[in-house]
Amino acid sequence: MADATQNDNGATVGDPTPGWFDISTPDSARARAFYQKMFGWSVHVLDETYSVVGAEGAPPAGGIGQAGPDSPYVGVVVYFPVPDVDAALAHAVELGGKRVMEPQSTPDGRIAAFSDPDGNTIGVMSP
Repeated sequence: MADATQNDNGATVGDPTPGWFDISTPDSARARAFYQKMFGWSVHVLDETYSVVGAEGAPPAGGIGQAGPDSPYVGVVVYFPVPDVDAALAHAVELGGKRVMEPQSTPDGRIAAFSDPDGNTIGVMSP
């Protein structure tokens, strides 16, 4: 994950390189097959609802998940590293964004998602 810091205004600054991508779809098996064929991705199926994507022998770069009726989003979401997921989510709301997925813990850290003022869903992640 790229390093990020906060400036005096609480804004996250640093490397804008995404730390993760997530493809949320109503048919994860179909999406898995499509992206494997399209890009030659190595996909490791964790269970019937989620797979991780990455080069052989390297840490995963993203995932493909099954969207259900309670899924916070459908489509592609890019996650950017931030020092503090809760603070970043609160800052997004202060700037006119809306909470899409509340902060939650994963095996690799914490994640959350918000929509920007144009409705784009963006994720944030921290260790």
